[in-house]
Amino acid sequence: MTEKLDGVIVATALPYAEDTAAPAGLRPDYDRYAEHCRWLIDNGCRGVGPNGSLGEYSSLSDEERRRVARTAIEAVGDDGIVVVGVHGVGAHQARSWAEKAAEDGAHGVLCLPPTMYRANRSEVVHHFTEVAKAGLPVMAYNNPHDTKVDLTPGLLGELAQIENVVAVKEFTGDVRRILEIREQAPELTVVAGADDLTLEALLMGATGWFAGFPNVFPKESVRLFDLALEGRLAEARALYEPLVAAFRWDSRVEFVQAIKWSMDYVGRYGGPCRPPRGPLVPEHVAQLEQDMKRAVESLA
Repeated sequence: MTEKLDGVIVATALPYAEDTAAPAGLRPDYDRYAEHCRWLIDNGCRGVGPNGSLGEYSSLSDEERRRVARTAIEAVGDDGIVVVGVHGVGAHQARSWAEKAAEDGAHGVLCLPPTMYRANRSEVVHHFTEVAKAGLPVMAYNNPHDTKVDLTPGLLGELAQIENVVAVKEFTGDVRRILEIREQAPELTVVAGADDLTLEALLMGATGWFAGFPNVFPKESVRLFDLALEGRLAEARALYEPLVAAFRWDSRVEFVQAIKWSMDYVGRYGGPCRPPRGPLVPEHVAQLEQDMKRAVESLA
């Protein structure tokens, strides 16, 4: 595969519309979602990632989940890439989602290890081997906080030998991992996964950012990415530091609600989440409003 799945790819938030017949009275608003995907591309982002954790994939029906992916693919067209989340409880389900993504015209897939149990090393290798058989470039997603499975640099070196596994989204929060991954799996594109470690990851050699807060600040996020890759550290830090307090919400339990709230704050529609996610508590809103106020003022 020649597609490296690098650049700024936005883990897209999914808007809902009120519908009493839908689960929790909310149905995906596909028209609004298409407009949002298009807006991200038009503001310089390289691609979008439907059906990630931020996209609330686990709260969607199978029909909704596939339609979300198709909506993103159609909205982006030839102007960017679409990396579809294919997370599943096991290889059979994840491979099936990857095959559907290939049929629908996606450019790649983002895949967690098995999501419902702590898989061992051989099971992890089997999981990604099966997903890769769909024929699309695969970005492995290392999020041991949620999956309890750590894709260590050594294990990534093994996964990198699987045909079509081309990248890793690194979300351990340990920036020391970047160089070790580059040493042990030099074939892989290393993708920053935590917004509040983006600059550090890029300076250590990451060449992609699978990002949450570009849903709120796409143009500024692309600017930050470009400055970092160009080595313009002083300018990158001046842009980054006032944003980091807001970016830290990407690594909190309430990251979906926080990013949607932040979209509302800047005049983009974020809206509610489906259960089990509830609204932010007042203390969270007060802190997030303070963090976003600082971010917005720095960009004025």
